[in-house]
Amino acid sequence: MSQITTQEYWRWPEYRYTVPEKDWHNAKILTAGIDIGSVGSKAAVMLDGELYAYAVIRTGGVSEETAIKVTKWALEGTDLEIEKIHQVVGTGYGRVNVPFANRTITEIACHARGAHYVYGPTVRTVLDIGGQDCKAIRCDERGKVLSFLMNDKCAAGTGRGLEVFADLVGIPIQDLGKVSLQVEKEPQPVSNTCVVFAKAEALALLRQGWSKEKVAAAYHAAMADRITDLLTRVGVSKDFVITGGVSKNDGIVQRLSRLLNVKPLSPKIDPILAGAIGAALFAKALQEKHLGLR
Repeated sequence: MSQITTQEYWRWPEYRYTVPEKDWHNAKILTAGIDIGSVGSKAAVMLDGELYAYAVIRTGGVSEETAIKVTKWALEGTDLEIEKIHQVVGTGYGRVNVPFANRTITEIACHARGAHYVYGPTVRTVLDIGGQDCKAIRCDERGKVLSFLMNDKCAAGTGRGLEVFADLVGIPIQDLGKVSLQVEKEPQPVSNTCVVFAKAEALALLRQGWSKEKVAAAYHAAMADRITDLLTRVGVSKDFVITGGVSKNDGIVQRLSRLLNVKPLSPKIDPILAGAIGAALFAKALQEKHLGLR
């Protein structure tokens, strides 16, 4: 009897990378930032404040194990061990569960600092769309947080909401944003109050004969409306950027650009790493302080 396998459309690809031309043996300060999110976890290893290696995986049931796994994978093939890293900062939803961290710092501070590294020093407004919450952050020229607002009451406007929706319509999550743009006319948004209601409404629309593209467009429109409301309350100042995995969703990015009349900057580095990079930069400052360099 053949086994039937069900495709998991929500499952995004895990990945890692090492900058080939860099050698950690020549670095004076080795730091790492470990961002344990509710859905995804990231490790960024830096040499004297420059990105060297990173990994992105799905967060497991035990944060401590996830922290070790993502960091070891980032270091794979480098002969650099966790114990040799001078300072490690944990951030994100599970930051207190990074067993080898020297310090923990909030993801809001880390995303603001990391956004400056990923996008450049002109950044003043950061939108971080996480797995189960959404944060709008205003920062200064140094990447220091000036104010922020967070919505964590429902997953409808988050990465987890997109995962649920990807499985519902049977579209791989990495393609969902692109598919949502394949409509001649933008439909009315679905319910943007709760992921459960939005899912039920989307199901009803599919049964009425709506195409997957049209339903995806309606869901993305609702998500963009929800995020725009949050950003408007905190105030959007140029330059505006998006961090986190949803920053790669063109359906969200293009709709936000239209609603806000502001085009987000293009990243120089994978924006999903912003929190981990910010944590690693804070770790560098800790080591410099330890060495009496600041």
